[in-house]
Amino acid sequence: MGKVYLVGAGPGDPELITIKAWKCVREADVILYDRLVNPELLEESKQGADCIYCGKFPTLHMMKQEKINELLVRYAKQGKTVVRLKGGDPFVFGRGGEEAEALAAAGMDYEVVPGITAGVAAPAYAGIPITHRELGNSFAIVTGHCNTGKPADVKWESLVTAVDTLAIYMGVGNLPYIRHELLKHGKPKDTPAAIIQQGTTNLQKTVIGTLDSIVDVAEREQIENPAMIVIGEVIQFKERIELLKQMNGHGRATDVPSSILTS
Repeated sequence: MGKVYLVGAGPGDPELITIKAWKCVREADVILYDRLVNPELLEESKQGADCIYCGKFPTLHMMKQEKINELLVRYAKQGKTVVRLKGGDPFVFGRGGEEAEALAAAGMDYEVVPGITAGVAAPAYAGIPITHRELGNSFAIVTGHCNTGKPADVKWESLVTAVDTLAIYMGVGNLPYIRHELLKHGKPKDTPAAIIQQGTTNLQKTVIGTLDSIVDVAEREQIENPAMIVIGEVIQFKERIELLKQMNGHGRATDVPSSILTS
């Protein structure tokens, strides 16, 4: 019997992959990789390794999950070292739990190799700390997309009061619905909101608004997936840092909106 490694490739920047994950990629006989995996990582695979694309788009799956599970088991039974390479972390909206269950049911040996998830990394690359002693002591990782489309199963009413910051994955298409749910359950409309598109990559783009305005901002700036939505006061940190830079000779304080000056 071979062995399967459920590997997190990180959020996009190839240098953010862990050393252990990098070793797995270099030693694998078979790599089943997802759409958001940086192609540069596949260049590290050994000669003769089979690299199989298993990409999933929000509304189109190139390979169904059942087929992926079947391939993992099949190649492991052939005695091969198999890497299931996923963007971010395999257990954060990556269906790694489903694959681990399928492998365990088939009696296959497997190991989970965690990765840096976009909910923390993308805001950090945009200058937004996901927690801050003054601005946010808690955060929740939330899906913005479910099997039924809109994330109706998410307890938005609880999230409004339970945590300071929301990091929402795969939510751009459902952004109007998400905004409506948060406002309906009492989230202030002037709560800062940001969207980081293609986070940690050379194509990263960040837009900032409020919960009330972020839908219009996203439409105007033509924001698309993959993107992280961050909602919370921690976004003020980015504005504060930019203000400090301007006040220290990198710009003029008068260039900054008055709302930031008083934050």
